[in-house]
Amino acid sequence: MKIIIAPQAFKGSLKSHEVAAAIAEGVKAAMPDSRTILLPLADGGEGTVRAMVEATGGRIATTKVHGPVGDMVKAGWGILGDGKTAVIEMAAASGLNLVPENRRNAMAASTIGTGELIRAALEEGHRKIIVGLGDSATTDGGTGMARALGIKFLDAQNQPIPTGGGGLAQLDRIDTTGRHPLITESMIICAGDVTNPLYGPEGAACIYGPQKGAGPEDIKQLDAGLRRLADIIKRDTGKDISQVPGGGAAGGLAAGLVAFLDASLQSGIEIVCESIKFEKHLAGAGLVLTGEGRIDNQTTRGKTICGIADRAKKAGVPVIAFAGELGEGFEEVYECGIRDAVSIMSEGTGREYAMKNAAELVRTTVERTLLSYPPEDTGI
Repeated sequence: MKIIIAPQAFKGSLKSHEVAAAIAEGVKAAMPDSRTILLPLADGGEGTVRAMVEATGGRIATTKVHGPVGDMVKAGWGILGDGKTAVIEMAAASGLNLVPENRRNAMAASTIGTGELIRAALEEGHRKIIVGLGDSATTDGGTGMARALGIKFLDAQNQPIPTGGGGLAQLDRIDTTGRHPLITESMIICAGDVTNPLYGPEGAACIYGPQKGAGPEDIKQLDAGLRRLADIIKRDTGKDISQVPGGGAAGGLAAGLVAFLDASLQSGIEIVCESIKFEKHLAGAGLVLTGEGRIDNQTTRGKTICGIADRAKKAGVPVIAFAGELGEGFEEVYECGIRDAVSIMSEGTGREYAMKNAAELVRTTVERTLLSYPPEDTGI
């Protein structure tokens, strides 16, 4: 039987290709005669570049850029098999994983490195650029990205404001006259998996600020700064990005890409599935195995595994999802076509142990699950 293995990363534990390999080992143990197709996935966050490059026969490039707190980092980005399309993970240049917990600074962290990657892709001749929006350390509304591409953010004395979301309180004027000329010749696409607006109770600062090191007062200032940024963008450019669905992704980078680079926002999983031709792989498949680190009531809101399940359901292929843990409301995923959601953590298994031994737990859980399913439940 042909089995498609298409998981997302288990954040903090396994990358998506490592999850896929562990699932494949479990399948081989339970069903040695099966044929597996490994399609590790991402929805704009970590793993997006690798998934798309491998699926299209592309290559990885590396550029030295400024990290979120100013250190220089070597950031990888992808050139797809067509030789024309570049794909960038903002996390590679401006991601939370680049900042040790004791150095996280939500007020000062900047997306300038992401802008430097975009500039590198433009200047190497790529006119279609996909920017993955997940796992950011920043809440600057994309102003750092825009600075790297020639846009100025000025205070009332006509001086550049400080970098990071904390500096937005001083913003008085935006000067776009120096914007990189190649932007007008290019198509920029944002790949994300959230629908949060730029600011407000469901916005970038309020929802995602705490994980980036922002305290209650920081969150208030960051949210006010993003609101101010939206107001001045509207006044100086005529673009209203205040309530763009998904504009709050990556600390407002999504809204900044729309405002300053004329980007479009698209579902990350839609972009990845299209690039790897997921529907084509479904032909003749009897089962899809997917997964992510945590399955809960947020999973149905544009996340990878429900995007996979929706496509598999239309093709009549059953889906089993594996997770590091099952959270509140995980049962909602059954509505999007998942046959069963299975945690790799059995009763008494501690979270720390599970994260350290995730690969082995994935392997044994997959094996046990497949051996316990009646043939009619798995399509075997």
